[in-house]
Amino acid sequence: MTGRIVLFGATGYTGELTARAMVARGLSPTLVARNQARVDGLAAHLGGLQTAVADATPAGTERLLELLSPGDALVSTVGPFARHGQAALDAAITSGATYIDSTGEHSFLRRVFGPESDRAREAGVALLPAFGYDYVPGTLAAALALDDAGADAVAVDIGYFLRSAHKPSGGTSASGARMMFEPAFGLRDGAVIGHRVASAGKDFDVDGRRRQAVLFGGSEPFTLPRSYARLRDLTVYLGWMPLPPPPVQAASWAAYNAAKLPPLRAAMDAVASRVVKGSSGGPDEAARARARAWVVARAYAEGGAELATVTVEGPDPYGLTADLLAWAAAEAAAGRIPGSGALGPLDAFGREGLEQGCLELGLARR
Repeated sequence: MTGRIVLFGATGYTGELTARAMVARGLSPTLVARNQARVDGLAAHLGGLQTAVADATPAGTERLLELLSPGDALVSTVGPFARHGQAALDAAITSGATYIDSTGEHSFLRRVFGPESDRAREAGVALLPAFGYDYVPGTLAAALALDDAGADAVAVDIGYFLRSAHKPSGGTSASGARMMFEPAFGLRDGAVIGHRVASAGKDFDVDGRRRQAVLFGGSEPFTLPRSYARLRDLTVYLGWMPLPPPPVQAASWAAYNAAKLPPLRAAMDAVASRVVKGSSGGPDEAARARARAWVVARAYAEGGAELATVTVEGPDPYGLTADLLAWAAAEAAAGRIPGSGALGPLDAFGREGLEQGCLELGLARR
């Protein structure tokens, strides 16, 4: 029996793209958002889907619980997730529904792969966070590079790049503003460690050009070691921006350390909320059509010798995220995601299943 698919945040920028991707796959999700008129209008435009109203509060959790049953899939695109993500998590774990989201936020991932994973495992619920451009392509590229490199590979660098980069959505900007105050995560000597975003840089060969990327983070340090026990070091880089000049680096260092003090962190969050609005749309269809995503993974032996490099290429990040969420939701509703607790893409689908699913969405080895 196929479970129900509930899309929470359906009228947001990523949410609407995901709703359209689901319908294109022949799915009939229940669309959930804060505004009844807006969600009803979207549902009518997409062929008469069911709708409900809920927000990211405890009352919203209760409304989601009314919609969900064991075996259903709850897809959340409601961000910033560090502020608004708990309602959907609580609803999924309590109801027994598989949880899937579009987050790229490091602090939220740390929570999901920590205490929330323990809660979900006790309840027998699978959590599949960050199942979009953040950070499925890096997982795929790294797995391919590690398999190409063989048993001697113990370290991986992953770099995310764009061609014809467009202006980010309001949600991406809102999440990114907060991430500058938080530690990102990498793998060092087999342990997950925190580091400051953009505190260092590295060059990658991308489509015949040498491009610089800055130190970032992702879900890969939490998930890839489960499939590759030999992996000791993993660093994720972002190639959308150059390494900041020394004055900007100094300011970033000061903000990062000041944010460790709760009163200052609260003040920074308040300023970020006023300056960067989350619900402000995103790139139009023409801009998305011009963009392409490239992700490069390099595998190394102990001592630093490079053993293999793999590049995966796919559609623009927002379209790719919507397609990945729709695919994962269909698999979850059909009962084809094994395990419980917080899962990575390889945990959920295996390397061959992940590669094949991504290939069908246009994300493939270059």
